[in-house]
Amino acid sequence: MWPFPLKRDFYKLLSDQAEKVEEGLDALHSYVLDPTEEKGRAVSRIEGEADELRRILINELNHAFVTPFDREDIYALSRVVDDMCDYAKSTVEEMLLFELKPNVHIKKMTEILYSAAKDITAAIHLMRSHPELANDHLVRAKKTENYMEHIYRTALAELFKSTDAIMIIKFREIYRHLSNAADRGDEAADIIGDILVKSN
Repeated sequence: MWPFPLKRDFYKLLSDQAEKVEEGLDALHSYVLDPTEEKGRAVSRIEGEADELRRILINELNHAFVTPFDREDIYALSRVVDDMCDYAKSTVEEMLLFELKPNVHIKKMTEILYSAAKDITAAIHLMRSHPELANDHLVRAKKTENYMEHIYRTALAELFKSTDAIMIIKFREIYRHLSNAADRGDEAADIIGDILVKSN
C-alpha cells in the first residue's frame, strides 16, 4: 500500500455536484415554460445523475484520511444541494400526476430557483481561490431566497381566493416543493458562509 493517503479533491467533487444540480433546476424551469414529457424526463434523468455524484462524494468522504475543511460541512453541503434537485424532480412528478399546468407563479419560482443555483455553484467554485468573491454570490443567493418567499406568499394568497378545494391542495403542494427547494439553497449558502469563516 502507498504510504501516503490519497488526496481527494472535495472542492471539485462539490463543484461537480452543484453544477449537476444547477443543470437540474435549469431543466425544471425549461419544463414549466414548455411542459412536455420529454422535458419532464430530462429533470428525472439529471436528478439521478446528481444522486450518483453525491454517492461518489460520500464514498470518497468515507475513505478520506484528511479533508480540506470539516467533513460534517462537506456532508451537509452535499446533502442540501442534492435536496434542491430532489424537489425539482418531485415538482415535475406531482405536476404530471395532478395534471397541473404551470401558472405564472410556478414559472417565476423556478426561474428564481435556477438563479439561486447558479450563485451557489459559483460560490462553491470560488471557495478555495477567491473566498471574497464567493461571499458575493452567497449574498445574492440569500437575497434570492427572500424574493422567493415573497413570491410564495403572493401565490398562496391568490390560490386561497379560489373556491376549488381540490385545486388549492394540488397547487399548494407544488408551491411547497419549490419553497422547500429555495430553503435548501438558503441553507447551502449558510453552510458555505460558515466554511469560509472557519477557513480564515
